Amino acid sequence: MYRSDRATAKNYVYAAIGSALGLGLSPVAPGTFGTLLGVMIHGLSVYFLPLGLQLPALLSAFVIVCAANHLLTPWAEDYWKCHDPGHFVLDEVAGYLLIPILFRYGQWWKVALWGFVLFRIFDIFKLIPPARYIDRNFQGSWGILLDDLVSAGYAAGLIHILYRLWPKVLE
Repeated sequence: MYRSDRATAKNYVYAAIGSALGLGLSPVAPGTFGTLLGVMIHGLSVYFLPLGLQLPALLSAFVIVCAANHLLTPWAEDYWKCHDPGHFVLDEVAGYLLIPILFRYGQWWKVALWGFVLFRIFDIFKLIPPARYIDRNFQGSWGILLDDLVSAGYAAGLIHILYRLWPKVLE
């Protein structure tokens, strides 16, 4: 294999990983589509693993996605020629995965639905500090990832409040 062939193959593999298996390559709302990989991982863990292994599986997936985000950020910024490229959506996947880790009650699909919608709202608008500050002032892999984790924390916190006030919404 020639050097350029290897570089091309590497770019394809990294782009597939960084775009959440291509979901983030959507021409509209790539972050929203990329988040769906996190929802799929959540759903697969619920359907195929016993209850005692679901949290360890979600934690493992979360750590792997965060590590991939950290390792691939320099490549993604060079490949897509910008800071925090829109098609690089591992931060959205990690952000979503944090929600079922932090909120462990209710029916999984209701948690997934509320988690997905609330996470995307908090992530897109970044109205509550420190998400906006992180988004504007932190660079590199941590800057890309942390604002999403903060947004996921807001979403999980709001889901906890909803569950305490109206448990039937999630049961």
